[in-house]
Amino acid sequence: MGKSCTSSIEQLTTLCSKGLIKQAFETFKSELLSDPSIFSHLLKACIPTKLLSLSKQLHSLLITSGCSSDKFASNHLLNLYSKIGDLQSASALFRHLPRRNIMSGNILINGFVQKGDLESAQKVFDEMPERNVATWNAMVTGLVQFEFNEEGLGLFKGMHELGFSMDVFTLGSVLRGCAGLREVNAGCQVHGYAVKCGLEFNLVVGSSLAHMYMRSGRLVEGEKVIKSMPIRNVVAWNTLIAGKAQNGQSEGVLGQYNMMKIAGFRPDKITFVSVLSSCSELATLGQGQQIHAEAIKSGVCSVVAVTSTLITMYSRCGCLEDALKAFWECEGADVVLWSSVISAYGFHGGGEEAIKLFEQMEQEGFEANDVTFLSLLYACSHCGMKEKGLKLFDLMVQKYGLIPKLEHYTCVVDLLGRSGFLKEAEAMIRSMPVKADAIVWSTLLSACKIHKNSDMARRIGQDVLRQNPEDSALYVLLSNIHASAKRWEDVSEVRTAMRDRKLKKEPGISWLEIKNKVYQFRMGDNSHPQYTAIDLYLKELRSEMKLHGYEPDTGSVLHDMDNEEKEYDLAHHSEKLAIAFGLMNTPEGVPLRVMKNLREGYTVPQPLSQKKVSSFAPVDQQNLPFTNETVGLFARGD
Repeated sequence: MGKSCTSSIEQLTTLCSKGLIKQAFETFKSELLSDPSIFSHLLKACIPTKLLSLSKQLHSLLITSGCSSDKFASNHLLNLYSKIGDLQSASALFRHLPRRNIMSGNILINGFVQKGDLESAQKVFDEMPERNVATWNAMVTGLVQFEFNEEGLGLFKGMHELGFSMDVFTLGSVLRGCAGLREVNAGCQVHGYAVKCGLEFNLVVGSSLAHMYMRSGRLVEGEKVIKSMPIRNVVAWNTLIAGKAQNGQSEGVLGQYNMMKIAGFRPDKITFVSVLSSCSELATLGQGQQIHAEAIKSGVCSVVAVTSTLITMYSRCGCLEDALKAFWECEGADVVLWSSVISAYGFHGGGEEAIKLFEQMEQEGFEANDVTFLSLLYACSHCGMKEKGLKLFDLMVQKYGLIPKLEHYTCVVDLLGRSGFLKEAEAMIRSMPVKADAIVWSTLLSACKIHKNSDMARRIGQDVLRQNPEDSALYVLLSNIHASAKRWEDVSEVRTAMRDRKLKKEPGISWLEIKNKVYQFRMGDNSHPQYTAIDLYLKELRSEMKLHGYEPDTGSVLHDMDNEEKEYDLAHHSEKLAIAFGLMNTPEGVPLRVMKNLREGYTVPQPLSQKKVSSFAPVDQQNLPFTNETVGLFARGD
């Protein structure tokens, strides 16, 4: 192509990008008529404008100039309509193309996929007399993108049987489909094919392979794939970091994040979402604040996913004001952010505030989704707002037309159970249209424990254990309920069943962050270097609290032992060891944020909170406040 021709094309596209279509056509009319392919530059330049009127003008010019029969120019016009989202015009043009080819079909399929109209995309695909790899890739990618993973894998199988060679885009899509289905066996077969083709070290394929393994719980294999890649990019690092986050290795996430920066890669919005989520899980406020500062410097705090994660992180770390600040400072809040801040209020026992925020959200024209209502139901449940919670559940179904998921029913069961309506809660479980899981039954059993209804617990527990015989948490919960009722024979029976199945109770672990370092404690753990000092400090605190009228609730110790043993047992719970260590190693009045892996009722005695701690923020890894009493005492800065 000559210099004069190149210069003419540049002038032409500049005019078109400014919307000066008529001027561009008049200036270069002779060139366009002599070479219809030059129309493609006009058509491509109009895509960023997203203006249908410009597209229609060009379409008219193409027809009046007699160039509409040119296959190259017509496909670019078809691509223009598809890219600006006018699929009706694109479909009409496609039907009347005099010289349609594979590229024409591929363009229209991609247009329908971008709009989420997979049915129309499939229809075009089925009617195409010829297809190439790009055709199959477009369809497989579309199905997997919208989580029709089984259909995507089925199409991939058909593609393979017809002898098409897979490229990196095919393998990337099908591996995402395997990840969505947790189909690690199928993923391994694709891995073998990638090795055979020499594509396993490709950045797209390698990252997709690692994602597949990690999403399926095979973290070691996923890490091995990433580490074997000779070259890594930000996507590969994000895959590794997200994989660790999804598999509960939050501390490992922070380590990989630091390694990523040392390697010279700049974290992006996806990186920050994973890393802030891990800070949220660990309740490491100091590290979370540092990463927040880095996110601000990177300019990603305006991204909804990042702001939403920040709200959750600050909320779980006991900093409701910071969570609210992140919300109100974000411009263009959408339903995701509204739902996040509603959840934050619920987590801190602010049921009334959560509902007011929901009402404000409605007034501003946002339509609540299933996540919004889950946050609202959770807030009502933990604030004892039974009637309001049930009304919101009805509103979700009747006004918004949303189909409740198992999580919504679990919240309603919790709502009823906490309020003492155990029969109604059981009826809800038995009548709901979705299959009950161990969590919803555990929720009802927890309510039985709160209201000391051991008879219902025993009846329900036997049924639930038959359905979930390998769930150790159910055995522990049932054992504790029997112990509360002093049914020691039943306790022995449950524990014997656990031993017979070789099940072990998950140990209670508490941890807290001091000066960006995390310290872990287990019940009765004497391995800590300061254990002797901690034990002495606890004795001093116990004596001091008794002078203020505190008596330990030995009834909450679920073992058949004398009162002295029970007092010692109570004093050495993991959270008390963590609190004692925190008080010993921080200035007076500094907030302590203790994280615990188990949902167990726990309240710091009032004399301790008055004398030693200005703000105690108990945080639960499973996103549930420990008890209503705890919320009442501490979530509002007692």
